[in-house]
Amino acid sequence: MQEILECAVGAARAAGKMLLNKFETVHPVEKTKNNLVTEADLECEEAIVEAVRKDFPGHSILAEERRTGADVLSDHLWIIDPLDGTNNYAHTIPHFCVSIAYAEAGKPLVGVVYDPVRNEFFSSVKGKGAFLNGKRIEASRTKNVTESIITTGFYYDRGKLMERTLASIHSLFNADIRGIRRLGSAALDLCWVACGRFDGYFEYQLSPWDFAAGMLLVKEAGGTCIDREGRELGLTSKSVVASNGKIHDEFFRIVGWRE
Repeated sequence: MQEILECAVGAARAAGKMLLNKFETVHPVEKTKNNLVTEADLECEEAIVEAVRKDFPGHSILAEERRTGADVLSDHLWIIDPLDGTNNYAHTIPHFCVSIAYAEAGKPLVGVVYDPVRNEFFSSVKGKGAFLNGKRIEASRTKNVTESIITTGFYYDRGKLMERTLASIHSLFNADIRGIRRLGSAALDLCWVACGRFDGYFEYQLSPWDFAAGMLLVKEAGGTCIDREGRELGLTSKSVVASNGKIHDEFFRIVGWRE
């Protein structure tokens, strides 16, 4: 795993530098009305893919913009989001990151997330703990939802998913949580749960490149990750409910989604 980690770290740092160099000069293009892509997304993804191909030519790659159709259960799979928080980036909001994970048979084994604005580098290898800029991190010790800061995200859909998210936010406030945030980057939301800044995070529609690295970081930091229906979180999941572990049962009773 060390060689894989080194490749991921190098690729993420290089991509983060590219993002900063282009920040405030980007020209977004709409994939859908509320889902943007920029030239930076495409160029950073290409640079990361090239770095992986150079060191591990036989491995499969699943990347947000490339959409190769790679099987998430592949024996050797890299999962890449070159720019998580594109809408922030396109509007010059300085909250975005690069996310890279490596998985075998559907199990993330390496995860890195780089926030170039703050120069914060989150990294984890399964069974080895979670780290921020080389220092071990742990999820918060908050024991009650009432003392929690929760974060969430909205999918691009403006229908049922949005309404259900708003209903859960309403329920959280009725539970008298300390506060709620919506910052626009799923990968960083998970990292901030891992390092204790947030106590919980939920989002009802996501793709594996959004959460593959972050879920490993949360678990290695002592937190808990499941999907919106209470099942174990995996690369085939479509949603995330993550927490420090200590508030998890109470948190899930509020935001869990059972059809």
